Amino acid sequence: MKNCLRIPRVLIPRDGFEKWAVIACDQFTTDREYWKRVEQCVADAPSTLRFILPEVYLGEEDEERIAAIRENMYAALEEDQLSKLTRGLVFTERTTRTGIRRGILACIDLEEYSAEKGVVAPIRASEEVVPARLAPRIEERRKAPLEFPHAVLFYHDKKDRAVKMLLREELEQLYDFDLMEGGGHLTGWFVPQLLAEEIVQLLHTRGEPTFAVADGNHSVAAAKAYWEELKPTLKKEELSRHPARFMLTELVNLYDPAIVFYPIHRLMKEVETEAFCDFFMKNVKCRREGNVLIPALPAGAEGVRRTDELCEAFVRVNGGTIDYVHGDKELARRAAEEGCAGVKLAAMEKGDFFPALKEGDSFPKKTFSLGEAKEKRYYLEGREISYD
Repeated sequence: MKNCLRIPRVLIPRDGFEKWAVIACDQFTTDREYWKRVEQCVADAPSTLRFILPEVYLGEEDEERIAAIRENMYAALEEDQLSKLTRGLVFTERTTRTGIRRGILACIDLEEYSAEKGVVAPIRASEEVVPARLAPRIEERRKAPLEFPHAVLFYHDKKDRAVKMLLREELEQLYDFDLMEGGGHLTGWFVPQLLAEEIVQLLHTRGEPTFAVADGNHSVAAAKAYWEELKPTLKKEELSRHPARFMLTELVNLYDPAIVFYPIHRLMKEVETEAFCDFFMKNVKCRREGNVLIPALPAGAEGVRRTDELCEAFVRVNGGTIDYVHGDKELARRAAEEGCAGVKLAAMEKGDFFPALKEGDSFPKKTFSLGEAKEKRYYLEGREISYD
């Protein structure tokens, strides 16, 4: 079995964790008020807000924003804002609405990852990657000295051996604080190298794939694309150890009790509501509640794929746009607006996740969500990805 993981030297802030940690850039993409509140909360304090390009601002002075990200990273290094730990893992506990989610921060080897359809790899993308979304993420990574990723990967271990081992240890606590904007509570402990090596072996459970991206598919795909771009410029002896070959991620057991799959519903906007509902119901048996259709389709990839095919076919002929909505109440509220209609999808089962990725397959985009937006990963830990 290939070793897909590396033990990193992690960077964390010296203090001020509450303002340092901000939520993943691909959340609250239409809620500028959320990001304005984050900016007000952070003010002039050191923060990972300076290292990211929130997607709500994509298309607005991207070049200038990305250049500022690089400058801010170098400034953080020069001003000694960061503490570099010795080689080891970080064990985390995140309190969310569904319970305490436990994770292990380690580096994945991007040589063992693939998002290409039909390619069997130990580390797989779980959803289809949209090439157009990669460009700004790749550009952020070019010439950047550091990475502060938000990607979460699943491993599968029904016995939960790695977490049980860590819970028995007396580990050094690194941080313990409330996340801003109602993100819950986060605690982290340092896992020294000797113990970390045992943990890494336990994470490599049998099965195809061994690991799969649960959240942050486009971030991992961008890191891989940048590595492929960088490889031809390196000497042979650099290929095995260059820091850009690896990416820091949080590894979470699929069977963690706090992991709950939520469906991502489809919202049709700027359409003739009755025309869309008639079209959809002629193709799929549905129950209708107001402007929300509840199709008799299986949960997971098959149901999402069929729903998307019909929504896209309608838009091609009749116009309109497709949006993605979390939560049944939010879907009902927005579907009731003029020119809108919703399609309510079912949540997939945990046991269907890894089998659906065999033979290099993947889920359609926006198939599932791990909790609500506030429960997504916050940026905190980082690492160096260049020799500058």
